[in-house]
Amino acid sequence: MKKLLFLVLFWLSAGQGLAETYSFGVVPQFEQRKTFAIWKPILDELERRTGYTFDLVTTPTIPAFEKLYNAGSMDFAYMNPYYMVENPQGYIPLVRDQKPIIGILVVRKDSPYQSPADLAGKEIAFPSPNAIGASLLPRADLARQFHISFVPRYVKSHSSVYLHVAQGITAAGGGVEKTLEEQPDNIRSSLKVLYTTRAVPSHPISAHPRVPKKVRDAVQRALLAMAATPEGKALLDEIPMTQPIATSAKDYEVMRGFGLEDMFQREAP
Repeated sequence: MKKLLFLVLFWLSAGQGLAETYSFGVVPQFEQRKTFAIWKPILDELERRTGYTFDLVTTPTIPAFEKLYNAGSMDFAYMNPYYMVENPQGYIPLVRDQKPIIGILVVRKDSPYQSPADLAGKEIAFPSPNAIGASLLPRADLARQFHISFVPRYVKSHSSVYLHVAQGITAAGGGVEKTLEEQPDNIRSSLKVLYTTRAVPSHPISAHPRVPKKVRDAVQRALLAMAATPEGKALLDEIPMTQPIATSAKDYEVMRGFGLEDMFQREAP
């Protein structure tokens, strides 16, 4: 009898310790070590608050992340806002920063360029074809508002863009204010913003439709609750997501009128 009771108690305790596990992908705005350093503490806190387990998924490049996104491999993901328009898997946005994304074009402070029109025929660095603020928006504006041709050079990350420009490898580069502010002082101080684009809603933390609604709701509540504490806010500031708010797919519909579909590169079948 005692042996049977022990087995029952062991089974119950083991069952209580089996947390549901979900993958959580992060678009690579930074190199992988920095991405891990920022997001692992956030996911640890999410685990503490929700009781679920999250496996952080990072990729070395944005195209590698896009392959996982298009395949629906990630249960949760922090992603490019335009993915809410080009959304074959039907990911559901949960939380975003209240502050919108504004794309920028940067040049060296000692460069002769005074206007985007001066970049005609020049080589311009971008992290990837589909980065919303750092590539889609500035490329669309260069082509449609300034009517110039240029040579795009895709260099895999925002940090690499700024380095290419700072070292004079390319004439200019596309980025966003958030990631420019995150650069080392010697890089940031050597650059100036030549042009800013229209604003779009910020990167959402989204969930695949296969994730149960109760789990999606728990993650959304936990993220918003984190933002209400000094410790949690400090973690989210590192993304940076300084003012997290609840969001929905409707918030991202505005981008359908921007004409970005011609610039978006779809993965070959």
